[in-house]
Amino acid sequence: METPETTPRNRDKKPQFSFSWIYIVIALALGYLFFTSNGQDEDGTSKRVPYSTFQQYVEQGYAQKIVVSKDESRVRMYVRSNSITPVFGSRADSAIIKFYVESEFLSADKLQDFIDEQTELGNFKGEFISKSGSGDTWSNIFWNFMPLLFIVFIWIVVMRRMGGGMGGGMSGIFNVGRSRAQLVEKGDGTAPKVTFKDVAGQASAKQEVQEIVEFLKNPKKFTDLGGKIPKGALLVGPPGTGKTLLAKAVAGEADVPFFSMSGSDFVEMFVGVGASRVRDLFRQAKEKAPCIIFIDEIDAVGRARSRNVAMGANDERESTLNQLLTEMDGFGTNSGIIILAATNRADILDKALLRAGRFDRQIHVDLPDLSERKAVFQVHLKPIKVDDTLDIDFLARQTPGFSGADIANVCNEAALIAARHGKESVGKDDFLSAVDRIVGGLEKKTKVMTEEEKRTIALHEAGHATISWFLRYANPLVKVTIVPRGRALGAAWYLPEERQITTKEQMLDEMCATLGGRAAEELFTGHISSGAMNDLERVTKQAYGMIAYMGMSDRLPNLCYYSNEEYSFSKPYSEATAQLIDEEVQRMIAQQYERAKQLLLEKREGHGQLAQLLVEREVIFADDVEKIFGKRPWASRTEELLTNQPDNE
Repeated sequence: METPETTPRNRDKKPQFSFSWIYIVIALALGYLFFTSNGQDEDGTSKRVPYSTFQQYVEQGYAQKIVVSKDESRVRMYVRSNSITPVFGSRADSAIIKFYVESEFLSADKLQDFIDEQTELGNFKGEFISKSGSGDTWSNIFWNFMPLLFIVFIWIVVMRRMGGGMGGGMSGIFNVGRSRAQLVEKGDGTAPKVTFKDVAGQASAKQEVQEIVEFLKNPKKFTDLGGKIPKGALLVGPPGTGKTLLAKAVAGEADVPFFSMSGSDFVEMFVGVGASRVRDLFRQAKEKAPCIIFIDEIDAVGRARSRNVAMGANDERESTLNQLLTEMDGFGTNSGIIILAATNRADILDKALLRAGRFDRQIHVDLPDLSERKAVFQVHLKPIKVDDTLDIDFLARQTPGFSGADIANVCNEAALIAARHGKESVGKDDFLSAVDRIVGGLEKKTKVMTEEEKRTIALHEAGHATISWFLRYANPLVKVTIVPRGRALGAAWYLPEERQITTKEQMLDEMCATLGGRAAEELFTGHISSGAMNDLERVTKQAYGMIAYMGMSDRLPNLCYYSNEEYSFSKPYSEATAQLIDEEVQRMIAQQYERAKQLLLEKREGHGQLAQLLVEREVIFADDVEKIFGKRPWASRTEELLTNQPDNE
């Protein structure tokens, strides 16, 4: 039986080497040499004296042994044991074996004559040693070569870090131009477990991607008829819709090598590195063909090239893009290399990158619709313990505009909320709280508000609810709350109808319902507040879009002034037209504001009851509004949608 210490996994573990130990050893060595270079060293205690003092010590008979280093013009005199005090003073430690003094001389011949003379006089009777080399060879070698070795060491460390650890040591500088793509091959144990079954919704996108896999698995089926395998496919869509997940599914389904990297991996501070990595990536791909190359966030390197040289036409990113364009159009048509790329900013990509022959297909991965959101919920609910109260259909309707990543976040947040309350399973209320948490933010029940502020907020939110209840094309109400969430002091939740096109009448009704809060404040409190700032921002943007882009103005009909040029510094219309657009926006908003005020005056009694109910309960639902106003006049359109609305709390 294997213990945890002897398991194969633990046996394969190797001790991690840390550069910190090298730094510590170098610091200790330098400190040791610094402190031992003054006073006591390996031979004992020493001091430097002038040459005249050295001569006096020899003449007085203090010398026991004299060592001369001719190469360094240095002489060392070892002091006799009975002469230590006259030379070093009374504080000299007699326990030290050797005491010596050092001095420098100008002429070796004169020094030799002086020693011979003192020997004849009997002042020096000790040993005389003359060395042609240094007496401290190792120390001199260390100090001569230490700076060079230290610089080389620092250079190796820096190059290794710059090389991203590829090969380690000095190989980093040579690998800086190598591709950083992650290679996934069949049977290597690193292949992702994601398949097309894990990609919920996106039926059309999956169909096109499945065709690419079929091209690689059975290319003869298509080439026999004279067809050509597409060179590239660009996945385009908002963030979180599953573009990268689709690419992982391709890697899981295709039995071919799969190169994966990000667009930012090509970009480096060194000139030419990005182009070199592109060349190396395609070189590896040709060796592994047939294969797939996936470049995530390609807009990091594929942004449209500037027409102005001063704005960076020859920078590193554009050199990398030029090399990518060359490589994509350079290999053979049926070489078996297909490039997948993903971006949520296709409008800024270079036109040369999107032409036929490079990215032959653009696969749009849009936000999921109602049925697709239901399928996405079913995928993300598999690992979560849910109870019988959960209604996936209602959750799918309650999350319009949510991407796949948002839905995954809802499921995770619901599980966290249920665990926070000590539940054994996740219920419908937990999911609704998770949706509210993500859309509106965290509840702030501790925020202190005066009674006047609370009533103003209640009147504001009741204004939204009242007008949306009586307008035909306004979104059906789900619930209203005056509990602060995030930066909002109150909120109203609706169940919007998903449309492919939106008419002018529908947009005007939505604008009128949005202005209902400000209108209620002015009518029933006599003043207006800053609480409607978000409403006014939405209404203003919507009005400008209707008039300047959609041609929904009586004075500017059928005109669109939208421009998608990235470097456009001028408006596509004259100053007179700009003034006319401003006037039309003001007129449209003023009309809907007056319309909201008129409707609120007609329903002021019910509006007051609704506001009072909000003050008392803080949260009300659609059936509470129905008790006050009766059935919604246009309930036939939304009756099915509101069947499964949440119960009162």
